[in-house]
Amino acid sequence: MTQPVNANRTLPQVGRVAVFIDGSNLYHALEENCGRTDLNFSSFAEKLAGERPIYRTYYYNVRQSDRKRPRNARGSKDQERFLNVLYGTEYLEVRLGRTREHQGVTVEKGVDIMLATDLLQYAWKDHYDTGIVVSGDGDFAYAIQTAKDMGKYIEVATFASNQSPEIAQVADKVHTLDTEFLNDLWTTPPEPVKKRRPRRTPRRPRQNTEPNTVD
Repeated sequence: MTQPVNANRTLPQVGRVAVFIDGSNLYHALEENCGRTDLNFSSFAEKLAGERPIYRTYYYNVRQSDRKRPRNARGSKDQERFLNVLYGTEYLEVRLGRTREHQGVTVEKGVDIMLATDLLQYAWKDHYDTGIVVSGDGDFAYAIQTAKDMGKYIEVATFASNQSPEIAQVADKVHTLDTEFLNDLWTTPPEPVKKRRPRRTPRRPRQNTEPNTVD
């Protein structure tokens, strides 16, 4: 059984880094924890890698327009714009799985397998020294352990609320994502908070306190 990482152990700070992003897992975690999803993936990968050189970043998801019953037309168009941005990002590759209808429910197929396969095949081909898996899904634990057995360091980046015990235990290092970590990684800056003007209390007419006199 894999033992938890010794917190005092210093992992190598040099070597090629490959980043593997579980797009759907990260999208829902961002919505839940940050209320927004407009992440700059290039800057995100660079921050995870630190001073280490990035070999390549891989992004995995399914295309909403492939669904027989897409969630909504606007969401599908937004995703197409988002994917076009990713396609134009240097040293980033997009891997799209497929969907299948099962008893009236749309099921994502192939995404986890593609990520796990790339993690292992690029380890075997010695394309990277450290792999960073952006996901809290415990289903990746065995693939991570296998890559480690091949001599690679594997780190995991995930929100604490989205982190499975299995993936945290097997990883060499865990990057805990939160709003502070992501603060400078959004594609659009947050809107400034408008200052409220103090409400003016209407002046009351002065009352005549002098007694009325009758001539």
